[in-house]
Amino acid sequence: MQNQTTIEKITSLAKRRGFVFPSSEIYGGFAAVYDYGHYGILLKNNLAAAWWKHMVQLRPDVVGLDSAIFMHPTTWKASGHVDGFDDPQIDCRDCKARMRADHMLEAFGIDADKMSAAEINEQIEKLKTEGKELKCISCGKKNLTPAKRFSLMVKSNLGSPTDALSEENVVYLRPETCGGIYLNYKNTLDSTRVKLPFGIAQVGKAFRNEIVARQFIFRTREFEQMEMQYFLHPSDMNRKYEEWKEARWQWYLEYGIKAENLRWYKHIKLAHYAAAAFDIEYNYTALGGFKEMEGIHQRGDWDLSQHSKFSGQKLDYTDPKSGEKFIPHIMETSVGLNRMFFAFLHEAYTEEGEGEDMRVVLKFDKRLAPVKIAVFPLLKNKPELVAKAEEVFKNLAKNYMCEFDDNGNIGKRYRRQDEIGTPYCVTIDFDTLEKDNCVTVRDRDTMQQERVSLENLSVYFAEKFV
Repeated sequence: MQNQTTIEKITSLAKRRGFVFPSSEIYGGFAAVYDYGHYGILLKNNLAAAWWKHMVQLRPDVVGLDSAIFMHPTTWKASGHVDGFDDPQIDCRDCKARMRADHMLEAFGIDADKMSAAEINEQIEKLKTEGKELKCISCGKKNLTPAKRFSLMVKSNLGSPTDALSEENVVYLRPETCGGIYLNYKNTLDSTRVKLPFGIAQVGKAFRNEIVARQFIFRTREFEQMEMQYFLHPSDMNRKYEEWKEARWQWYLEYGIKAENLRWYKHIKLAHYAAAAFDIEYNYTALGGFKEMEGIHQRGDWDLSQHSKFSGQKLDYTDPKSGEKFIPHIMETSVGLNRMFFAFLHEAYTEEGEGEDMRVVLKFDKRLAPVKIAVFPLLKNKPELVAKAEEVFKNLAKNYMCEFDDNGNIGKRYRRQDEIGTPYCVTIDFDTLEKDNCVTVRDRDTMQQERVSLENLSVYFAEKFV
């Protein structure tokens, strides 16, 4: 039986079993920043590796990159982030809560996404004349500040502290990772054998000074993105766009997300440079329903054109066959690794049984499971069992992420491994030493057990982890 997955259940398990911790918790925490524990980083690394294999390893037309978090400040002027990457903010004078003004106006049927702060304040005053006044979402009081635009970019200080006092010397932590890809388009073209169409993929950190950062790891101020920017001739855009949409959709299905928990969202309001934009949304029932996980967008030639204009460097491409010269258009796939992590944790979370017999199990795809095999000696106070279990662990750990566990009875150890999603548990008992040279292998999902000889154990798991 599977019960409703709630945010309380997810966050409790994530902390209890070492997946995700609130950052700086011993100092009272740090809003909207999280640390990933042992099992969390293992899962996150496995997700990133699975994405990288699909995007780079299996494709001859995509290469990799790891660009710097800090980039020349003009990068963000060219991209439009300095002038337009902000959100409208309203503060409560009583409880000090901070809110998105555009989100508050949505409740009154007003689309304020592209409005200036002055236009938003005009709408708020108009609502007042109609007897509709905004209230703080935290305390319910009406003592709110006027709306103002709030930059989402995080400023930093590099070099001499006095340099930071001058606005032209401000350095930003990147708000998205694709900027580094655009700046390395020409380097990649010149240093590898790629020809259009080709993509550049990257996994890296990004930072946003979110006004309202909440909902566990869904919206945070420090996060990781996995992005691929695909450069092509504009005539190839529609065909390649559909191919990539299908490829990304199928990837989620392959790794265990149910089709009914995914859906497409088509953006009607597009950025000025975009021709089409679709999101893959996941049904985060713990957060109330479908929310964006990955975006797949047609960006046109705006990005390279802007960087060519601001840098003075030619970023056009000459077709080797036709001789045609043009600025490549860009199709991107962009997914937040933290949101993907949340989705797969959410999808895997399962409750089976009832009452004292109820167990919580994370049914990850075996390839994604943080730990692949747990090894147990039946009893920790029997040196001969412990020694044999340690020998088995060392052999298996050469090929798989394993865990050695001798604490508590076997039932409790099974429950611990269920809660971190370990597909198989191997128990060494007295029969292993004295009778059949076999171990007991227990399956996470079926809870069925079978005896497997030690000499065949490596082959057994090689078949299981195909």
